[in-house]
Amino acid sequence: MNNKLLIIQNISHEGPGILADLLEEHAINFELCDLSKGELLPDPSIYAGIVVLGGPQSANDKTAQITSELKAIDKALDAGVPYLGICLGLQLLVKARGGSVVKCRQKEIGFREPDGEPFMVELTGEGKQDALFRGMPERLRVFQLHGETAEPAKGMTLLATGRGCTNQVVRVGDNAWGLQCHFEMTPAMFESWIGIDADLKAMNRDELLAEFKAISAEYAETGRSILLNFLAVTGLVKP
Repeated sequence: MNNKLLIIQNISHEGPGILADLLEEHAINFELCDLSKGELLPDPSIYAGIVVLGGPQSANDKTAQITSELKAIDKALDAGVPYLGICLGLQLLVKARGGSVVKCRQKEIGFREPDGEPFMVELTGEGKQDALFRGMPERLRVFQLHGETAEPAKGMTLLATGRGCTNQVVRVGDNAWGLQCHFEMTPAMFESWIGIDADLKAMNRDELLAEFKAISAEYAETGRSILLNFLAVTGLVKP
């Protein structure tokens, strides 16, 4: 096993964001693999940790990209490599280990529920004790961008719930986590997404930017804390 983090991108514009900033700050070596550019997955079992980012694909797709990714995740987990999946990365984790991925009753897009209340996730009893949320509050403000949701298999642990799509954070085994919500966005990433994603393009751009700016300090602190907690599990940073 090497001392590198493997970051897997499913689409080029959904990059590591805050994670990249942390890796630079802590001088952590990493390898970036953008599957949407046709880059081949390296052997996942040799890394100190793996992060799989979001994308517009479905974990149910039968494409070469998704089927190879599911196999790689399975291999990494069998080897005990710490894993963190974001959005699609969560759904791939659950799918790889025997759970299912289904359409949401209603898409979760942006910062607010359909009734205008902020999207929040609430830690379960297990979540409050979990290493990924060490030192963090029980309720977290989040950004959502997904039309599918994961249904965990027996033995998986639900760490945080939401109002619409219940299964927001799932742990598989002792050191593999998936987050349905996005905690990794930087302001530049978010501005890019608004101009690319069809669901975000249908919303009011100025309102979205204003809301992100209003919560940016809280959002960045949450993202940094979760990602640093994961990096501590990998051993790449000290707890």
